Amino acid sequence: MRSIDGVGLEQVRGVYDGPEGDLWELVMGEQIHIGGMASSMDLAEKAGIRGAARGIDLCCCTGAGMRCLVRLMQVGRMVGVDATRRVIELGRERCREQGFGDSIDFVEAEATGTGLPGGEADFVWGEDAWCYVSDKPALIREAARLVRPGGAVAFTDWVEGDTPLEAAEAERFQRFMKFPTFETVGGYRGLMSAAGLRVERAELTGRFAAHARLYIDMLEKQMTYDALRIIGFDMGLMAAMGQEMRFMLGLAEKGKIEQGLFVARKSG
Repeated sequence: MRSIDGVGLEQVRGVYDGPEGDLWELVMGEQIHIGGMASSMDLAEKAGIRGAARGIDLCCCTGAGMRCLVRLMQVGRMVGVDATRRVIELGRERCREQGFGDSIDFVEAEATGTGLPGGEADFVWGEDAWCYVSDKPALIREAARLVRPGGAVAFTDWVEGDTPLEAAEAERFQRFMKFPTFETVGGYRGLMSAAGLRVERAELTGRFAAHARLYIDMLEKQMTYDALRIIGFDMGLMAAMGQEMRFMLGLAEKGKIEQGLFVARKSG
């Protein structure tokens, strides 16, 4: 697992408390993860989540993934955990507007210590967001604590690919994305096993590079004015962000950055 100094929860909150988070939603939609709804449905099917009574989404942002699961996978009830108050308030508002006020709740807490009762959830969920958590061993232990025996821990995340990053590449990428730590597929597999989970899937999805190209195209070919409006028409900032996104795309095209998919189950 790679780590960098000077990036933590405060910096991550800064992203989703302000225009940077709005910019990501502009180009990626409410489901701010690689692959959007198709990725959510794929993960849910592979984890056997359809019709589950209760799930917990760790690092849920505005709860778009939870709304997808309740609407399309017939999940009965979801609880979302996030440490940024702004996205929780926005998520509650969207859930009320879309008729999910009785089936989706939010908790403001860190994903490594949610305060929720253990052993009650049919599944614990995450989508491309655990890369923002510094203490990934504690995060996986919390997921294992929350899920009932026989239940699933299912998540996707940005991970280092089969071709290793150079140290300078990792530093630049993680600092731009505000990732305090960055895992590999094998690293997550080890953490899940150490937390007492039986790993069923730990694999690369192959989606990253194509979607990174799509987001750059959206910013440069369709949504340029909208993006500039969000960042106060700061042309220098727009150019700098475009440069970093193209750097990230180059890493993805070399197989150094990918989206990983993980499904594990608690014994019992």
